[in-house]
Amino acid sequence: MKTIYLAGPDVFEPDPVAAGEALKQLCADYGFEGLFPLDNAIEDFDHPHKTAEAIRQANIDLIRRADIVMANLNPFRGFEPDSGTVYEVGFAEALGKPVFAYAADRRHMPDRLRAHQQLAPDALQCREGKSIESFALSHNLMFTHTVVADDARSCLRYIAERLS
Repeated sequence: MKTIYLAGPDVFEPDPVAAGEALKQLCADYGFEGLFPLDNAIEDFDHPHKTAEAIRQANIDLIRRADIVMANLNPFRGFEPDSGTVYEVGFAEALGKPVFAYAADRRHMPDRLRAHQQLAPDALQCREGKSIESFALSHNLMFTHTVVADDARSCLRYIAERLS
């Protein structure tokens, strides 16, 4: 059975264990074993940096163990995806793992950003004065091949169809 590392900010949900179990059940429904970051047993160290490094290393080990990575790229604490998830996607890609992602809002980047920042419909710069990329993609161009679905279930269906 192929394993899927479940990258995303779901570990920050009010009940992250339940969120992880739900994602793992979805994986099982499609014939995969889900690996959720909170599956790791982490020692509580005397310093938060040591605990953070233990969590980081355990997640890296799970990504190495996984056959596939599925990432939740929904906005997290702002407009962009969770930076930890983005790191995990890049790490998995560097290892040559197949990565698939989902995001509920897959409108093109300019439309998403203009709505989020309440900009004019033809604005070419965001509020910070930076240009708004326009490649007919919902996310940064580095995710060109990655964002394939609106939600986890649809993403798993996509993965299952590609691997069968």
